[in-house]
Amino acid sequence: MIKKFIDKLLGKTARAPAAQSAAAPAKRVEVPKSEHGIDPSLVDERAVKVVSTLTQAGYEAYIVGGAVRDLLVGMRPKDFDVATNATPEQVKALFRRAFIIGRRFRIVHVVFGRGRQDRGLSEVIEVSTFRAMVDAAATEQVSGNDKPSRSDLAGKSHVVDTAGRVLRDNVWGSQIDDAARRDFTINAISFDPLIDRYLDPCGGRSDLDARRLRLVDATTFGDDSLRVLRAMQFVARFELTVTPETMAVCRTIPLDDLPPERIWGEFEKLLLLPARPSLGFQFAREAGVVSSLIPEMAALVGCEQEPDWHPEGDVWVHTLMVIDQARARIDDLPRWAKIAVMLGAVCHDFGKPATTAFFDGRIRSYNHEEAGVEPARALLDRLNVHAIDGVDVRAQVFGLTAHHLKPGAWHKVRDEVGDGAFRRLAQKVDLELLARLAAADCVGRAGTFDCTAMTWFVERARTLGVEHEAPKPLLLGRHLLALGVKPGPDVGRVLRQVYERQLDGAITTTEEGIAAAQEIIADAQDRV
Repeated sequence: MIKKFIDKLLGKTARAPAAQSAAAPAKRVEVPKSEHGIDPSLVDERAVKVVSTLTQAGYEAYIVGGAVRDLLVGMRPKDFDVATNATPEQVKALFRRAFIIGRRFRIVHVVFGRGRQDRGLSEVIEVSTFRAMVDAAATEQVSGNDKPSRSDLAGKSHVVDTAGRVLRDNVWGSQIDDAARRDFTINAISFDPLIDRYLDPCGGRSDLDARRLRLVDATTFGDDSLRVLRAMQFVARFELTVTPETMAVCRTIPLDDLPPERIWGEFEKLLLLPARPSLGFQFAREAGVVSSLIPEMAALVGCEQEPDWHPEGDVWVHTLMVIDQARARIDDLPRWAKIAVMLGAVCHDFGKPATTAFFDGRIRSYNHEEAGVEPARALLDRLNVHAIDGVDVRAQVFGLTAHHLKPGAWHKVRDEVGDGAFRRLAQKVDLELLARLAAADCVGRAGTFDCTAMTWFVERARTLGVEHEAPKPLLLGRHLLALGVKPGPDVGRVLRQVYERQLDGAITTTEEGIAAAQEIIADAQDRV
């Protein structure tokens, strides 16, 4: 304590531990097979072929980035990228199906097969040229935003806008230069599959082993503000601790230049890939991402809950627990359904800040389910989330948010809840997904609670055959036309009345539907 006081008087500052500072200047460090432990069966043969072709042509080439990171932890990478000292034009000339793409970063897509996913491996190998560090003298500036005209960029290699954002970055360098331009040390490792060695110039392997997320260079980290969101999902996926300097830099980077599609891309990874997405959301809060991109979640912080029902704490804490519980319940679902459940977990209590108050000595949040729909809509609008894989995910998220308490509430009065209630609710939301979210909501608390209501709910929905959708109408417009009803409003009116009886269980066949329609039509005629 006295030493710190004296140091302060003398103007000295504490020195951060080496392990928590930015990476040391990059230098070539080769690690042989006997030490790296990479399983060659996890390496995509197409990526090896690209590296081999470039090497045989006299160029350097390595598998780089996230693929190497994943290989080092024993995971099969989904995508493989290659980096080389060959220029994009030189790469393109070596492959029959290769295409130069991009304006900000010119890269080459080498296409195999149909360019899609096969057996979990990418049929497109992305090849980039080693990029160099650029000093201020080599940087040119254009006015405006990140969509300048082609003429503004013509003939220029490294361009920034007036805010310092990189618009073009095509200055070539060495493998060491390229590693120094990467975002995090764990992504700055290169692997040569031909000689089975990896290059680790920034100490990424030691950071990976220590579960530490450390930026490579604070001066270049802000070149792409998406790196803050990449940090968010890396923290969760690999359960990493962020170094103080990395966190400090992330907090200084504005995110207002990111389009919704890039933001959603990182949030989708956060929601679906880690076992505990809450770790990424916690980082997002500390780094200022939540307040700037998800203000609806920021409002949950400090929103109190009744301790008897939520001993874990405020709505923020509860929501993170629900998110993790939801993640544990979606592995068998298609992608759209996974996303719907996870977004439902994020949004399910968005209505509490506006509805929470003290009643009769308790903290209550009456009608917070319905109140949460509009904040959920605002979030999905901001992320530009609409249909996914042909399914209206928005409608499902709104339904999950508005009805997430139904399974528990109905179970309490289960002898009074008719089949028609289930059939009608199935018009608004997938009941199986609702049961999964409700289970996550129930378990996502501190303490022990009876959550058997969700099992009862989904079993009853399955018995009725409405766990995924409401019954199809038995009576159709063509049936009414055959009865002589003229096209017009009367057709819709009769169809709706008959369908309501069907939902109640009073009509179970098309014939019964036609008979009911005739009755409705006759009654209407008698009133005329």
